Amino acid sequence: MKIKFLLFGFTALALTSCKTPLNVAKIHTEKNISISKDLPDDQAFNTIIAPYKYELEGKMNKKISYTSVDLNKSGDNSNLGNLLADYTFDGADEWAKKNGIPGGVDCALINVGGIRSTIGAGDILTKSIYEVMPFENEVLIVKMKGSDLKGLFDYYLTTQKNNPVSHLYIETDNGMTIKELVNGKEVEPNKDYYIATSDYLAMGGDNMTFFGKGKMISTGIKLRDLFLEKFQANPQIVAPTDIRLNFKNKKNKTNE
Repeated sequence: MKIKFLLFGFTALALTSCKTPLNVAKIHTEKNISISKDLPDDQAFNTIIAPYKYELEGKMNKKISYTSVDLNKSGDNSNLGNLLADYTFDGADEWAKKNGIPGGVDCALINVGGIRSTIGAGDILTKSIYEVMPFENEVLIVKMKGSDLKGLFDYYLTTQKNNPVSHLYIETDNGMTIKELVNGKEVEPNKDYYIATSDYLAMGGDNMTFFGKGKMISTGIKLRDLFLEKFQANPQIVAPTDIRLNFKNKKNKTNE
């Protein structure tokens, strides 16, 4: 019995010694302001931002080109996807020839998931390009041996994905690659090839790990700036209609 009382006493002492004073913070009630459509505008704020808003809307709604057909990204050879791949090739090719790569680039590829919108027939506005390409991706050039390009062709064989390409032709059938062409020619294993793409893909995005075998060359060119420049330089867009990805007997539909 004495032991029982001793244990009880030690427990009570421990609880008492560990207890810290409870300080209750002073609570001040504040007025809640309900946000609704009936809340009046801050006229002073509107006055400040009005000129900037007007200027921005003017730039975004400026006509920079025209298309007589819808530019979309669906299908293995979408006209918008192939157009943007061509623009990527052209911009990188021009940069390469001015920066120590006399032969320019050999081909280009971009990811269809990076194309975030389509462009309807009619006037093309500046904001259309921002909607299509809202990201700050950079154009990179990847130098690769011809033998390492096998990874690129295997990627398309395996995924059958409609990531747009330029100056490339890939034909597959029944789990095999039938044709692998760069600029209309078969790949030479010992030759150096220069591939234009985005920094996202060059770093392995969309599971394009094959770029890891190459040497990355930064251009400093932003894809969206490049596309804006190309659309402005072409008042009438002629959408490409050629076949670049030819997945015969395609089973897995991966079109975006």
